[in-house]
Amino acid sequence: MGQRLTQIATRTGDDGTTGLGDNTRVPKDSLRVHAMGEVDELNSHIGLLLCESLPEGVPALLVEIQHQLFNLGGELSIPGFELLKPEAVLALDEALAQHNAALPRLQEFILPAGNRAASQAHVCRTVARRAERAVVALGAAEALKEAPRHYLNRLSDLMFVLARVCNRMNGGDDVYWKSERLSRSAAD
Repeated sequence: MGQRLTQIATRTGDDGTTGLGDNTRVPKDSLRVHAMGEVDELNSHIGLLLCESLPEGVPALLVEIQHQLFNLGGELSIPGFELLKPEAVLALDEALAQHNAALPRLQEFILPAGNRAASQAHVCRTVARRAERAVVALGAAEALKEAPRHYLNRLSDLMFVLARVCNRMNGGDDVYWKSERLSRSAAD
């Protein structure tokens, strides 16, 4: 990755192909490019989440996640290369345990709602799941390391937990699903 972009509009993609980090060209609708795009979109949504008021420590965590997602995207852009280390997955496990320990146990399903920060964290969660599905599809077609798949799986879990943390930031709570079936069984 020694070359840096100096010209953005190269017109080389006008034929429906794009260049990978190893200088090969692939169709823009390839599984690899699709996975790279999903990871890029996830990183952008996390950038949007960073514009919100967040609990202490969460902004630094999200910035580190953005760097790791850039590593993940770089790894996807160079077949056979490893940029995302297993330690990045462990860091998510630690953050997940730390933030989840402060939350009450869930008794009901929650809606992807609440304050803006929590709602955006839920968007990040769903985009992480979509990125994970794209990486799984790519891994079924080509050899991939495990870390990208593991990272996205853990990250979606962490974003769910961070949404709950954000909803409690100023004394709020999760928005609980009102299941008719559960309401009927509670009344019985």
